[in-house]
Amino acid sequence: MQTRNKVFDDISQLMTNAMGVAQGAKQEAETAMSSMVDRWLADRDFVTREEFDAVRAMAQKAREENEALKARLDALEKDQG
Repeated sequence: MQTRNKVFDDISQLMTNAMGVAQGAKQEAETAMSSMVDRWLADRDFVTREEFDAVRAMAQKAREENEALKARLDALEKDQG
C-alpha cells in the first residue's frame, strides 16, 4: 500500500511540475507575441492614442480660435460697411 501512495505522490508531483512548465511557456509566448505586435506597430508608424488625442485637442482649439477670429472679422467688416 505504501508503494502505491508513493506512485500517486510521484504522479501528482509530475503533474504539478508539468502545470508549472505549461504556465511558464504560456507567459513566455504571451510576452513574445506582445513584443512582436509592438515591433510590427512601430514599423507601421501608427500613432498612440495619447498622440491622437493631443492632436485632436489642438485641432479643436484651432477650430474654435478660427471661428472666434471669423466672428471678429465679420463684426469689423459690418462696422466698416
